[in-house]
Amino acid sequence: MNFSNILIRWYLQNKRAMPWRITRNPYYIWLSEIILQQTRVAQGTSYYLKFIAVFPKVEDLANATEEEVLKLWQGLGYYSRARNLHFSAKYIMNDLKGEFPESYNELLKLKGVGDYTASAVASICYNEPTAVVDGNVYRVLSRYFGVNTPINSSKGIKEFKKLAQELIDHSKPGEHNQAIMEFGAVLCKPQNPDCPICALNTSCAALQQKKVKELPVKENKIKIKHRYFNYLATISPDANTILMKRTGKGIWQNLYEFPLIETEMKIEELELLDHNDFQNLFGERSLTLKRFNPIEKIHKLSHQHLHSTFWIVKYEGNLSKEIPWNEVDNFPVPILIHNFVEELKQTELFSIFE
Repeated sequence: MNFSNILIRWYLQNKRAMPWRITRNPYYIWLSEIILQQTRVAQGTSYYLKFIAVFPKVEDLANATEEEVLKLWQGLGYYSRARNLHFSAKYIMNDLKGEFPESYNELLKLKGVGDYTASAVASICYNEPTAVVDGNVYRVLSRYFGVNTPINSSKGIKEFKKLAQELIDHSKPGEHNQAIMEFGAVLCKPQNPDCPICALNTSCAALQQKKVKELPVKENKIKIKHRYFNYLATISPDANTILMKRTGKGIWQNLYEFPLIETEMKIEELELLDHNDFQNLFGERSLTLKRFNPIEKIHKLSHQHLHSTFWIVKYEGNLSKEIPWNEVDNFPVPILIHNFVEELKQTELFSIFE
C-alpha cells in the first residue's frame, strides 16, 4: 500500500468531525481555510459557524460593510484576512458575476489566497490534483522522508511543494490533502507525536534515524520587536469617550482604538502628562489621570510584543469626535481593547477616581 493510500485509509477511520467537512460548497471551504490560517480549529470553528449564519452566501458577505465583517472577526487576529475575505467576496460578485472561481489558477486571483488555500479549495471542491503544503504537511513530509531542508527557505518551499505534488492521489486529491493535514495535526504533532501507533512508523526516516525531534528544520526566527502603547480611555462629563480608526498599513488596520501614545519604553504619569501628543489632545483642560491597572499588559503578535498600559482620563469640557461610552461595543476593536472594556465594565466607571 502506497503513502497516499495509507494516509487516506487512516483519515477515513480517524478524522475529526468538523462542520466544513460536510459540504463541498466552495464559499464555505474557502471561508474555513481563511479562518483556520494562524488559528486553532477549536477557536476557528465558532467563528466559521457565526460567519455562515450571518453571511450564508458569498453575496451576503459582499454586501456587508467592512466594519460589520471586522466586528464579526473580532478576536481572531490577523485582521488582514478579514479585509481580504471581504474584498474578494465583492470581487466575486462584481467582476465574476457571482460565479465562484473553479480552478487553482483562478482561485489565486482572489486577494489573500495563496498556493495553500487555492490548492485546498481546488482539490476539495473541484477534484483538481494540486497538493496542499502547510505546517502539518511540512512536518509529515520532512519526518517521513528525512528532509533536512529548512521549511521556511525558498529552496525548502519549492522542494516540499514538488514532493507533495508527486505524492498526491490524482483520483482522490481532496481526500489526500485533508488526510495529510489531519495526520500532521492529530498524529505527527510538533511535540510528542504518537509514533508507536503511527500508520507510517515502519517506514518513517525520522523515526528510524531518531531525528523526530529535529525535523522539520527552520531557519532562524525573526527578531521580536517590543513596542510600548499608552491608551487613553477618555471620560467626558457627559459620559462620552473617543475612539479613533487605525488607517495605516500596520497592525489592526481599520479597527478602532482609544487615543494612543506610543513611546520607546514604559513611562510614568508625569512623563505622559508632558508628552506632546497628550498636550495636543487635551490642551489646558482640567483633568484627572489614573493608570487603570498597575500590571502591564503584554499582547504577543507573531513578530511584535505590545506592552500596553491603559490610562483613564477624566476631563472637563468636550473634545471632537466623542461618542457615548455605551456605543463602544458597536465598533470593531482589537481584542486588546475589547478585553480592557470588558474589565472596565466590572468597575464603577464614573466613580473610578473617588
